[in-house]
Amino acid sequence: MRRGVVAAAGAALLLLSGCTDSEGSPEPSRPAPTVTVTVPTAPPAAAAAVLGPTGPSTAKPCNGTAIAVGVDPQPIIDAAPAGTTFCFAKGIHRITRAIQPRTGDTLAGEPGAVLSGAVRLTGWKRAGNAWTVQGVLPAAYPLKGQCEDDKTKPCQVGEQLFVDGNHLTRVMSLSQVKQGTFFADYRANVLYLGDDPTGHVTEMSRTQTAIDKSADKVTVTGLTIEHFASRPQAGALQAGRGWKVTANEVRWNHAVGIMVIEGDNAELSRNTVADNGQLGIGQYKSAGVRISANLVTRNNTDGFWIADWESGGIKSTRSSGEVSGNDIVANRGIGLWSDIAEYDRRITGNRIRDNAADGIRYEISYAGVIDQNVVQHNGFGTGRGSGGTLWDGGGININTSSDVQVRGNLIQDNRNALSIQSRTRGDGPRGTYVLRNILVEGNLVVMTDAASSLGVVENKRSPAQPGAITFRRNSYQGADRFAYRGKTMTWSEWQQSGFDQDSVSS
Repeated sequence: MRRGVVAAAGAALLLLSGCTDSEGSPEPSRPAPTVTVTVPTAPPAAAAAVLGPTGPSTAKPCNGTAIAVGVDPQPIIDAAPAGTTFCFAKGIHRITRAIQPRTGDTLAGEPGAVLSGAVRLTGWKRAGNAWTVQGVLPAAYPLKGQCEDDKTKPCQVGEQLFVDGNHLTRVMSLSQVKQGTFFADYRANVLYLGDDPTGHVTEMSRTQTAIDKSADKVTVTGLTIEHFASRPQAGALQAGRGWKVTANEVRWNHAVGIMVIEGDNAELSRNTVADNGQLGIGQYKSAGVRISANLVTRNNTDGFWIADWESGGIKSTRSSGEVSGNDIVANRGIGLWSDIAEYDRRITGNRIRDNAADGIRYEISYAGVIDQNVVQHNGFGTGRGSGGTLWDGGGININTSSDVQVRGNLIQDNRNALSIQSRTRGDGPRGTYVLRNILVEGNLVVMTDAASSLGVVENKRSPAQPGAITFRRNSYQGADRFAYRGKTMTWSEWQQSGFDQDSVSS
């Protein structure tokens, strides 16, 4: 698609010559040739897209060096030449140390192959209203991470309990133990369970990492990866440079499901990343990464801070690349978050729905394009730091970033539609973080809740400069609550302030 062109079925064509700022004056910092843009009358193609098969591949058996259930895979990997394909047999492989592949290796699963970081627990004894087992917890270790409960901080500890595969809730005192919960006393090395484990499979996640980024150009495919005690901001699957992670199911791990670390040009596609304790997918210091056609859903099961600490669907930091064609649904946090010195980021054609905080947040970063996404019903979570103002975000939240285009999206029935924030945030590798060159163009915005708002909020030390923000060629339905310069405005007042001169509202 050509730069500056927004396509939507049935759209009304308009001709744009030049570019004006929010005050209606010429915008010298962003000259543009004459281009054809549209006021949308229908959602983008992503609204009707069908996500292809995700999760472990069942197309055909794996062809390579076999790894049987019950054996340590590392000696088999070490004995083979680099670039070998390894086939994990059907069944549960209990991983007791992180697998370290070599350059060009493929780690693949036969249908039904599961890598588990959990151990089975036996020897339970009744103790009052609870059942106990001793000596199974690791020694105490340094804790990090911000939790929704910032007093007892239950999210910081990695060991989780599962009974017949069902995830139990951690409580932080013995007096709180009841059915469906557990308490881990690390000082005494005693585990308390609120359910009778007799006749049930009781497991505790213990190994931190399933696969380590020990080499470049590794492929991981067809595996289920579950029940790893990954630490906050670390992944059960740690992907590196040039990795291809495709058609896996990564679920019920304590922190991040898949974490790309210094993994330039990695590709993550057609994975199901669900029910992980903190975050579905993370990306750190990784350029040119492509994250496409994944289902990322129901992450943050272990109580990380919903509003503002790396919980939810996908978060990337100091990275670049494309996030496209994903379903990012019902995560207990932000759907998709680019934060801190992101550059040349493209967020396109995703469906981002029913996440507890912002649908998309682009924060203290540079040069981003957010286009052709379907962003619906986000931001209705409750908890610490959540709220209904534009400071709390919206379907799309642009926070103190520069050179960002928001175009051709369906932004529908979020708590707030679009929040553009100007804050004092310091300096980054490409200059001071400021709100500059923000273009909001050709979006279809639906706001059926009268309490929902759209607009610009600024702190006193960092007001948005004239010309920093341009709204044009947008279509609004039900919208009559806008904000700018500390004022709440009607649609008419919003246009009188210089925004959306050639947009429509109904």
